[in-house]
Amino acid sequence: MSIFKKAHKSPADIVKSLKSVLHVLFEQQTSGKKMDKAFEDLMKNLASMKSIMCGTDQHEPQSELVAQLSQELYKSETINIILTNLSRIDFEGKKDFTQIFNTLARRQIGSRQPTVEFLCKKKNILDILVEGYNDPDIALNCGIMLRECIRYESLAKIVFESENFFKFFEYVEMSTFDIASDAFATFKDLLTRHKVSCSEFLIKNYDRVFPSYTRLLESENYVTRRQSLKLLGELLLDRHNYTIMTRYISKPENLKIMMNNLRDQSRNIQFEAFHVFKVKMKRNSLDSWFP
Repeated sequence: MSIFKKAHKSPADIVKSLKSVLHVLFEQQTSGKKMDKAFEDLMKNLASMKSIMCGTDQHEPQSELVAQLSQELYKSETINIILTNLSRIDFEGKKDFTQIFNTLARRQIGSRQPTVEFLCKKKNILDILVEGYNDPDIALNCGIMLRECIRYESLAKIVFESENFFKFFEYVEMSTFDIASDAFATFKDLLTRHKVSCSEFLIKNYDRVFPSYTRLLESENYVTRRQSLKLLGELLLDRHNYTIMTRYISKPENLKIMMNNLRDQSRNIQFEAFHVFKVKMKRNSLDSWFP
């Protein structure tokens, strides 16, 4: 008997097999044993991809195999198909794919970021991730992948430019606490990570963003209101947002919102509202010195 184990499938073979399985699962009308076998093969292929992309406890990832697998994923529609049908995959499969996706997103060759370049061309993938918050079964997985993407300014800009950005004003008020909290974490990352791009976006879309933001500041949900007040304070105090700050505090109706929150029964709400109110007081003080 040979002392060598049977060779593992190549990255090309894994992706080819995975595409075949996905076709059976999501494009054909199958059931029973054939469906069970297809799901089993799906899990095996995802596990193989994960071991190549992320390594194992015994072995580090091999750069050559990672490059081959990445190229196979870039030139196929596999990522798109899996994301579109992510809710139909079981918990472990979702977890494995999320790890594969995020590892792929961080891939770098010198100064190049090939996956970022790929996602810039496949903007619909970012739309799928944002819209994933609508499905409780995949919302947290999509949130993890989306936050990995918006670490890169070029991808964050795509989200800003998409109509889907404005869905976050609904997502952060969802009734499911875990999903709402995750959506707010992503929302905050978008508005604070890339200062210049965010400032440009807010200036350009001020008349649409801040009326929606006002609804969060007046929300009946305590967590939403507190988080929104705190984030607003961060935004207005950031030097990149000076133009936005001066425009915001010049509106009497915005001052009225802060005064109402200062009278709230919650000390935490009062505290966060005071930080925003301080911006107004500092501005008035400067105006008295430099009229």
